[in-house]
Parts: sequence; structure tokens; C-alpha cells
Amino acid sequence: MNSYTSPDNLRQAPDSFTLRRNTETQTSNTGAGKPSRVEAEAAVQVLLRWAGDDPNREGLIGTPDRVVRAYEEFFAGYDADPIDMLSRTFEETDGYDEMVLLRDIDFQSHCEHHMVPIIGVAHVAYIPKNRVVGISKLARIVEAFAKRLQIQERFTMQIANSINDVLQPIGVGVVIEAQHQCMTTRGVNKPGVAMVTSCMLGAFREDPATRSEFLNAIPAK
Repeated sequence: MNSYTSPDNLRQAPDSFTLRRNTETQTSNTGAGKPSRVEAEAAVQVLLRWAGDDPNREGLIGTPDRVVRAYEEFFAGYDADPIDMLSRTFEETDGYDEMVLLRDIDFQSHCEHHMVPIIGVAHVAYIPKNRVVGISKLARIVEAFAKRLQIQERFTMQIANSINDVLQPIGVGVVIEAQHQCMTTRGVNKPGVAMVTSCMLGAFREDPATRSEFLNAIPAK
């Protein structure tokens, strides 16, 4: 059976506090105080001048517009609603209660400290209790939170908590592996270094066998 739960009802549910905190803390400053497109393009011109170049020369005339359009793609996640993405579920599973794993989900995010790319893959798993969600929604959840200024630790938790709060499964596991250009192209300059974070909830935290099954199913890099 195809089941749909109103996103408003999910947000108001007592057990969805974590999810509401995840979504609200990163969207609270995107309302009436958001600068206009003209102001954003002017800010890019200021940065070009600060870098030592002439924003009026031929090669840079269109750069402010291009940068702003790129930022609309990079940070589209601020307009995405993770609750709504997970609200349509399916109950006709014939009692399926084993792990569902979507691995190697490519993503591109941006470090909130230096605003440079974080590029990596996410592995997302859950054990359903009464309902499942379309697998594309797992990838969309990763994308929604990736397209924001992030730190990898919070990014990992947001994915896991959102799935846990909406689907209320037996357990959720998320592992993220990513390279941070804030340390591979500047600062300590260590190319090839990858950061790994994980969040295990429910059976993935409490049952070593379930956790091992999940981790063993993730391909070694």
C-alpha cells in the first residue's frame, strides 16, 4: 500500500524533533533578509577586485552572473524539504525486514569554513519496520543536505536522523567518505586524504552483527 504522511504532521510529531532541528537550523537565515541577485553579483565584483583583478575586463564581465548562477546550484539544498522527500512510503513489502542499502551515492558539498568543495560518496542503509521508501529518495536526501554549507559530521547526522525520524525503522546506518579541498588544495596541502564519518542508530548501533553486515557491504576504497 502506498502511504503518504503530511509533511506538516511529521514536523509537529513529538518524535520528529531531531529532524525539525536538522532542517530549521540551516534554513533560518534564508527568508526576508536574503540579499538580492544584484547585491550578490556586486559582492562577486568586490571579491574580484580584492583578488587583484579588474571585473570590467572582457574575461570577467560575465563572471558575477555565472558565479551567482553556480551558487544557485551549489546551495539548492536550502530550498529542499527532506521531510517531504521521505513522506511518501510503501507498506506492501511482504514482511521484508532485512537491510536496505544504497551505496556509492556521489555528492558534492561545500565546506562552511572556507566555501570550497567537499567531494565524496555516501552509503545509506536502514532496516524497515513497517514501511519502505523509494530508493531514489535516499539519494535525494543526501543531495538535499549536501547542497548546503556543511561540515561532514553534521551532514552525516542529518541524513541518518531524517531517515530515522520519518521512517521510524529498526535501524539506520550512514557512512560518508570525502575529500575536503580546504585541506587538499590549501593550508596543510595533503592531496588524496579522505575523511570518514559514520552514524549508527537503532540496530546498527546496538547489534554488532548488523553493523558488521553493513560495513562489510561497503566496498573498500
